[in-house]
Amino acid sequence: MIKVQVRPNESLEAAIRRFKRQCNYAGIFKIAKANTFYEAPTTVRRREKRERSRTVAKAERMRRNARF
Repeated sequence: MIKVQVRPNESLEAAIRRFKRQCNYAGIFKIAKANTFYEAPTTVRRREKRERSRTVAKAERMRRNARF
């Protein structure tokens, strides 16, 4: 659970910005968006497989570019 304490002399807007940033880093918005609509298990597996392959390909490109 994310908690944000308002610091002395800090505006409420700044505290809300910090809260939103922490939620974004924790992935809460992504989880909430993913659970908004039902997604069939086959669709979930297909999407996750596609995301994994994309991540592996990106890591491979980074590895190749880092050597030079």
